[in-house]
Parts: sequence; structure tokens; C-alpha cells
Amino acid sequence: MGRRVRTLREERGLSLSRLARQANVGKATLSGLENGLRNPTLETLYAITAQLGVPLSAVLSATATEPVVRGAAVTATVLEVFTDTDATYELYRLRVAPGSGQVSPAHQYGVTEHVTVFSGVLRAGPVDAPLTAVAGGHLRWTSDVPHGYAALGDEEVTASLLLRYPRPKR
Repeated sequence: MGRRVRTLREERGLSLSRLARQANVGKATLSGLENGLRNPTLETLYAITAQLGVPLSAVLSATATEPVVRGAAVTATVLEVFTDTDATYELYRLRVAPGSGQVSPAHQYGVTEHVTVFSGVLRAGPVDAPLTAVAGGHLRWTSDVPHGYAALGDEEVTASLLLRYPRPKR
């Protein structure tokens, strides 16, 4: 993962310091990630990939059959990544632990998230206007703003998450 982050950073002509500053992560954290010395949280990976302008899957291990990333409250397992002419999509299995929530940094412009809840009660979406869904419900929001996830009550939330990353216009 670290090598992919470094390669993407260098392809964009960004210094380590500049990417760290833009992603609002510590320079030591980014250096440790690039050198394989640190395991970043889901929030850190999203902050970095947003500044690089790539989907999260662009830096995840291609050798893992189902890569797993963890945040403060969310565990996300990559199920599939696919691309069409207009966008790249990432499909995840989500588990949101009850208790504390998680705030994710903004993704690049135009990214949308689509969540279908299978069990539990989920509050998710933009930090300033969260949405709530129960089992069987669906949420959708534009995630180019800080957004969060929280399981309401004592039950873990299980859900699917589909992220849509629009392809840049050329």
C-alpha cells in the first residue's frame, strides 16, 4: 500500500510535506505509511486518496482476496471494484460498531455514497445533515464533505456501501 501511495504522490509531483499538509495528516504518519512502518486508519486513507484524486481501492492490496480497512467505528471489506466509462465504483461490506461514531474526511468532488442497511440502525451522511436508516433502508449522499457513520442503539450495523467516483472530464 505504501509503495502505491508514494508512486501516486510522485506521479502528481507532490512532496511528502505537501500531501501530508493537504490531507491534514502528520508528515511522520505519511512517511511511515509509504515506508510500510504504519498501518493507517480508514479515515487517514480516505484523506490521502482524496488529495491524490483516486478511489481508496487504488492503494489497497491487489493480492488480498477481500481487503479490509478499519476506522474508529467502521470495518469495511472490499467486495468488488469496477469501472465504466463515467465512474469507478467500490462495493464494500460494512460493519459499524455501536458506541462511538466515525467521521470521514471529504472525498474528491462529486463522489457519492449509497448505503443499504441489513441490520441495526445507522446514522450516516454529511456531518451537518446526517440521515438515519433502519434494516431494509437505503441512504444516499454526496460525500465531498466531511461525513460520518454511527450505529444507533446497542446493535452492530451491517450494511453494504457503494462509492461512486466520477471520472475526471478531459
